Amino acid sequence: MMLVLRDYLEKKGENTVFLNLDIETDKQFFSSQASLINKIRLEIGEKLEEYLDFGGYPRVVLEDLLTEKTKIINEIYQSYLEKDITYLLRIRKTEEFSHLVRVLASQIGCLLNASEISRTLGISQKTVKDYLWYLQKTFVLDKVTPYFKNIRKEIIKSPVFYFYDLGLRNYAVGLFGNIKNSHDKGKLFENYVFNILKERFQESPFKIHFWRTKYGAEVDFVLDFTRTQIPMEVKYRDLKKPEITRSFHNFVSKYNPEKAYIVNLGLDHTLSEKNTDIQFIPFFRLFESLL
Repeated sequence: MMLVLRDYLEKKGENTVFLNLDIETDKQFFSSQASLINKIRLEIGEKLEEYLDFGGYPRVVLEDLLTEKTKIINEIYQSYLEKDITYLLRIRKTEEFSHLVRVLASQIGCLLNASEISRTLGISQKTVKDYLWYLQKTFVLDKVTPYFKNIRKEIIKSPVFYFYDLGLRNYAVGLFGNIKNSHDKGKLFENYVFNILKERFQESPFKIHFWRTKYGAEVDFVLDFTRTQIPMEVKYRDLKKPEITRSFHNFVSKYNPEKAYIVNLGLDHTLSEKNTDIQFIPFFRLFESLL
């Protein structure tokens, strides 16, 4: 946020305004800057809400009216998922394929149970896995596998899935343009952070995992850079003070990472736990270096 403020002041030619101010001028200045910061934070928050609701397809984003946005996302959904993919990949059970997309959209970031989905849709587990592969290769879904030191365990454990576009996801579950009171906004925010991380480190040799134990401890993401692993917890909250879950403590104690991150809506703070620097960072700082 201070980088935004600094750039704003420099454009205004006020980069030396801190010099030679009397006490009253100081008060007025810092009061005006506090108002500016609050305004910027409000605008950033509004843009986040818009993205969580409508996603990032340019044609959708550039429309002002909800009716037009809905019309366009419907065209994309119908042509891409229900026509192009099913035709190009020669999918015979198109209705089951569409149902699978809706099921996955309703449980983003949750462990996948292929057996349960197979029974629900009335198709074989092999077909479920084939459809999942199609959805990944056509950039609808992205798979995240669990983090283990033993790679054989990682391969056999259940993955989670996220959507490339949140607007498409919301449309699949009937929430497009209407997520304001949705109970799963936290998962949408988690999906959003995942997409940022992919974009941020696309040129780096790294993998994104999640961490779960049989005892219920979990961490949303583990950024695996081979030489170092960075745990990341995602909280769709404007934290006022540092809060660390027991699960996050457990991961830090077990793996002793040099850094750890807790992404939230506003808190910017760092504290140390043994040999780990735990940084609370606002979501808009994810585009900065995390290493």
